[in-house]
Amino acid sequence: MSSIKQFQVTFDCAQPERVGRFWCEVLGYVAPPPKGFDTWDAYEREQPPEEQGSWFACVDPSQGGPRLYFQRVPEGKAAKNRVHLDVRVGTGLVGEERLAVLEAECTRLVALGAVRVQLLYDGVDSCISMQDIEGNEFCVD
Repeated sequence: MSSIKQFQVTFDCAQPERVGRFWCEVLGYVAPPPKGFDTWDAYEREQPPEEQGSWFACVDPSQGGPRLYFQRVPEGKAAKNRVHLDVRVGTGLVGEERLAVLEAECTRLVALGAVRVQLLYDGVDSCISMQDIEGNEFCVD
């Protein structure tokens, strides 16, 4: 059996481009337009009205991370995510040094529209649970 070489993370959301552009800012991802188009706007203009804004995708420019895919769904978010992303900014740090790095990233993400939910800190290890602009949970870790 061969191993899987690539995967993407898919978000169900109401506004795919808005949520996708938020995650581009969070992760430093880029959003190349669909094949055959110079821009996302050019692509959208070619779609039937009912398909416009139905999806958006972005990628890690270094090609190290997974593709993120955002698809429009009719229902709103109703419960806690069963899977979430950890934005790893404090790897290798502990205590107050780690906490300071996490707090700085949290401040940056709140300015982008994220919501701070809770700081988890035991004096050594820490993480901050947050929500993206549509309420999807993630952690600054």
